Amino acid sequence: MTEHHPPPSSDPSDTSSDASPGRIRALLPDLTPWHSSRDFRRMWLAGLVTVFGSFLTFIALPLQLKELTGSALAVGAVGAVELVPLIVFGLYGGALADAMDRRKLILWTEAGLAVLSAMLLLNTLLPHPMIWPLYVVAALVSALTGLQRPALQAIVPRIVAHEQLPAAIALNSMRWQLGAIVGPSLAGIVIAFAGLPLAYGLDVATFVVSLVLTAGLSPSPASHDAEKPSLRGIVEGARYAWGRKELLGTYAVDLAAMFFAMPTAIFPFLADELHAPWALGLMYAAGAVGSLTVSLTSGWVSRVHRHGRMVVLAAAGWGAAMAVAGWLDNIWTVLFFLAVAGGCDTVSGLFRSAIWDQTIPDELRGRLAGIELLSYSVGPQLGQVRAGGMATLTGVRTSVWAGGLACVAAVGLLAVSLPKLMAYDQRTDPHAEAMRRRKAAGAAGPGAVAEAA
Repeated sequence: MTEHHPPPSSDPSDTSSDASPGRIRALLPDLTPWHSSRDFRRMWLAGLVTVFGSFLTFIALPLQLKELTGSALAVGAVGAVELVPLIVFGLYGGALADAMDRRKLILWTEAGLAVLSAMLLLNTLLPHPMIWPLYVVAALVSALTGLQRPALQAIVPRIVAHEQLPAAIALNSMRWQLGAIVGPSLAGIVIAFAGLPLAYGLDVATFVVSLVLTAGLSPSPASHDAEKPSLRGIVEGARYAWGRKELLGTYAVDLAAMFFAMPTAIFPFLADELHAPWALGLMYAAGAVGSLTVSLTSGWVSRVHRHGRMVVLAAAGWGAAMAVAGWLDNIWTVLFFLAVAGGCDTVSGLFRSAIWDQTIPDELRGRLAGIELLSYSVGPQLGQVRAGGMATLTGVRTSVWAGGLACVAAVGLLAVSLPKLMAYDQRTDPHAEAMRRRKAAGAAGPGAVAEAA
């Protein structure tokens, strides 16, 4: 029997469905990519295992530095040694992802990350653990992460059907948020009751499991006419992004949102001002709770077509929620709006990724993923500086609410300045249509691919 559905609305928030019990099912995550793609299942499981292990080290390393040095400056310096390698190797990793087999790049960088975790374990087992290896390993981990992330993102459109990409992005987001909530809690328990060596040892074990899963992925070779990684190739990717104003808008909106409204660096001081130092951990976890809530109810994502509008609205919602959190005095309402902000950030991220994955040509996807890596890594780093500096000059609460309002204003100006972002509709966008044709032609054979191109 054929079901009859109402015609799709042009409203960006159109998520209507049948007036039936199916409404609840429609909110649940769309598991189609999981069922239809063996490679996606393997990558999802590998990522789930790795994220738990990585959070063990994420908590253990700064704690070990604190124990060895007793200096907050020494702990904060980890972020400084991580930033430059992430930028440099993120751009180069994007070029590599377009020039070599993406599966091999993921596999070799994962093996390198496992070796670095083993080095942390060996250093911790020394009678007198050394300090300098912690900084060296932190910088190398950042470099390998920069090399790997573009390939991880660029391989997804190859292993998931074009129309299933929003659902796949939501499932990957849910995996990360699960790790962000459970991982730090698990890390705290392991370190408190078993010590740092077990934490590093478990991280090494998770990398071994991830390597086994990744090794089973299908090959993902570069296109036959792919160029060797070069500065010229990176510049070519940047020019392509500049020429696509809707893509440029997604980068600019994310940078503005993170720069103006990312106050996590001053959460310890905000907790003190709210007379709730006991709630500091909850403040860090609130955003992840909001993000996970969105991911667990993400079935509606595939039915939204005006992705650019959703990016803008959600980024503005992130800023507004942060502004309200800065105004409020009650810790529970502050936590609620921090969770709302986290949910808005995830919505914006889902639709940014959908625009990228559904419109960027495969031969450029790695380099554009490298540029994207900068947009969501540099922004938070600069945002922490902004929040701390403004808190010193104007006060903690002012830094939070004023930053949130500045985010809303900046996102609004970008929306006006980049009308192509607001007008983007994946049903009619020529780049999305070209990608659909190429994907369909790829399934039909090499001759059809050449004709579609």
